[in-house]
Order: sequence, then structure tokens, then C-alpha cells
Amino acid sequence: MRNIGFLDDEQAAQRFGDFLYVNGMPNTIERDQQSWVVWVHDDDHLPKAAAWLEKFHTNPSAPEFVVATNAPKQREKEHRDLVDFQNRMHRGRDVVRKVGFYGIGRLTVALMAISIVVAVVSRAGGNTSSIMGLFITKWEAGGGYIQWQEGLPEILSGQVWRLFTPMFIHFGIMHILFNMLWLRDLGSMIEARESSWRLLLLVLLTSAGSNLAQYSISIPGFPTLSGGSPMFGGMSGVVYGLLGYVWMRGKFDPSSGLFLHKSTVTMMMVWLVLCFTGLLGPIANLAHLFGLLIGMGAGLFFSRFRFSKF
Repeated sequence: MRNIGFLDDEQAAQRFGDFLYVNGMPNTIERDQQSWVVWVHDDDHLPKAAAWLEKFHTNPSAPEFVVATNAPKQREKEHRDLVDFQNRMHRGRDVVRKVGFYGIGRLTVALMAISIVVAVVSRAGGNTSSIMGLFITKWEAGGGYIQWQEGLPEILSGQVWRLFTPMFIHFGIMHILFNMLWLRDLGSMIEARESSWRLLLLVLLTSAGSNLAQYSISIPGFPTLSGGSPMFGGMSGVVYGLLGYVWMRGKFDPSSGLFLHKSTVTMMMVWLVLCFTGLLGPIANLAHLFGLLIGMGAGLFFSRFRFSKF
């Protein structure tokens, strides 16, 4: 914060401060003995703000200094957003300590527990017959190929849970470990800053959307290694959905208390692209991509329309 000059009259100083503010230059007006000092918060604004001050000294009644009447309202909104952000940060820390399990949100713990139980029962995906009811549709393997009936007949007959339950299926220790670590961090952040209900809504939206997207490329009779089959699972689509949600909320609604470092977003985007190259083997890439897009869409929506009770 830098001092760009002084004004003798308090009313004029406030008017000039409002002018700078509505033109995107945050500032502070402070009394200094018999005058009022103008402080500009951002060093990048110093030359422009100083030039305006010099012009204001010359002709304070110039038309450009007639500030829009919404300046006080903008300042008030900025102050409310800051207070809201600070309250969310404080409440978030309290919630994690009080209701969490080692700092993890309750719904997040439940999702992790179910995933771990399914991994144990299925021997980390090695015994798929024991969890066939969790796949998006029933399939059979033989001779390097898998077969299934098109059109999701089980879901249409009432087994609606199959839209969501593939997220609990994991293939290998590293697969579940990677997803659980991300779920722990992102899920707990959303539960602490917002609510378990908001997290549940996001999980349902991203899991169903990403699973349907991945199923859409399933071609009956294709080799299993093609990736185009209903034999997929994992929390990755949900994880990318939560990532997209937190990313957008932090970018467009800082008062939400949700935030991701740019390096984290960059790393996950690089990983997303790398998976699409096929170098890492068969991966449910469309589930990742559509989970991300759904999460980003939800983040933009809730940044625009705030629902404090949900």
C-alpha cells in the first residue's frame, strides 16, 4: 500500500477515493493532521492513480470525477464478502475438528469406508463376480472379450443404484489409494466450508454423469483392453468433479472459503491429458472428463446463485 498524495478536504478526499474504487483501484483514505492522505493498495495502480490525483487537484469538479452512486454499495458488498469468507474459514476449522474423524468430514468417511469394504470383498477388483451388482450393467467375460446387453436393462428395471455404485469399485491398491487421498481432501473441504448435503449432491451428480459418459463408448464385443466396456469403476470421476467444483468456487466466489492452488489444478489437468494418451493403460477417461465438466458447471452455478442452507 503506497501513499500517492494528500487532499485538504475530507469530502473531496472521499469522493476521489470513490472515483478510484469504481475504476478498479482499491484505496484507503486516512486523516493526517490537517489533511487527508490517499493510499493505493496495489503498486501497479500507482502511476495511473497519481495522474488522476494531479488532475483532481487541478479540477475536482470535472465530469469524470462524478462517481457512480453504487460506489458505497460496492464497498459494503466487498466488506460483507470478506467477513463471510473469514467466518466460513473459522467455522470450517471448527466443523472439521468437531464432527470429523481425524479431521475428515462424516460423509467423506462414509464414502471412503464403502470403497475400502468393496475393495476388500473384491480383492481390489480381482474378484469382480462378488461385486457384479455394483457395475453399471451386468457383463460376462470370456476369451479376452466381454459381453453384455445394451440399453442398461438393469437400471431400467429399477436397479437405479447402478448409476452411482461404480464409483466404489477399484482395480488395484494404487487406484484406490490415489482416489481416497483426493476424496479425503476435497470432500472434507466441501463438508467443512459448505455442508454434507452439498457434497452428497455433487457426488450423485458427478458419479451418475461420469458413469453414463463412460458407458456411452461401450461397444459390445470389443476387447476388454479397449476401455470401451461396462467393466469400469473408481472414484476418479467424482474426484475430478469435486476438483472442478472447488476450482470454480474459489475462482468466482472467494467468500466460499474453497480454494485450490494453481499448481494443483495444473497437475491434475496434465494427468487428465496424460491418461488420454493411452500410455498409462486402459483408463475411464470420459468419466474423468465429464466428472470435471459437471463439477465445474456446478461450481459456476453455486457461485452465481448462493443457497446458504444447502
